[in-house]
Amino acid sequence: MKIICIGLNYKSHIEELKKTIPAVPVFFLKPESALTRRNRPFFHPDFSDNIHYEVELVVRINKLGKYIQKKFAHTYYDEIGLGIDFTARDIQAEVFKNALPWEISKAFDGSAVINRFLPKNCFKDLKNINFSLFKNKQLVQQGNTSDMLFSIDEIIEYVSQFITLKIGDLIFTGTPCGVGKVEIGDELEGYIEEELMFKCRVK
Repeated sequence: MKIICIGLNYKSHIEELKKTIPAVPVFFLKPESALTRRNRPFFHPDFSDNIHYEVELVVRINKLGKYIQKKFAHTYYDEIGLGIDFTARDIQAEVFKNALPWEISKAFDGSAVINRFLPKNCFKDLKNINFSLFKNKQLVQQGNTSDMLFSIDEIIEYVSQFITLKIGDLIFTGTPCGVGKVEIGDELEGYIEEELMFKCRVK
């Protein structure tokens, strides 16, 4: 099982990071050891002073696929969840400055929060799904899939040109604006529409 993460997929987030809109999906990988499941706590690592939350819709791949055409991409997933892509923003800034790979700032242990999934057929329109993140009961992020630069099906088409998708693979589809720092003691809660999808305490 692998975790595929899409970067820079919401214009609002691109603007807050002062980045350039990409022409194609930007993706990177996290290992299975990055997973934090079943509402378990996230343990703040000692190597960073600036860990940021990034809430993202997540799709779980349900069959093997390579070179998947966009028109068939919807058959490769049947569940949608919500997760956090934790980022060591201070380390990320350093590797960006030196044009180095950024996995060290993204793929560390516990950096991919995930809990439950909902059947895809629960949603009337996959291009109009609201999701949000609360930190200590205060709304900090909200997004809608209509604002994605690249849709779920476009992401699957593009990524599968390079990497074979396998059953159980997770795709984090990008974050909207509002990312920010977490501190030990914070509690994060993620929602799809009005449905609580995860709770995560920072320890």
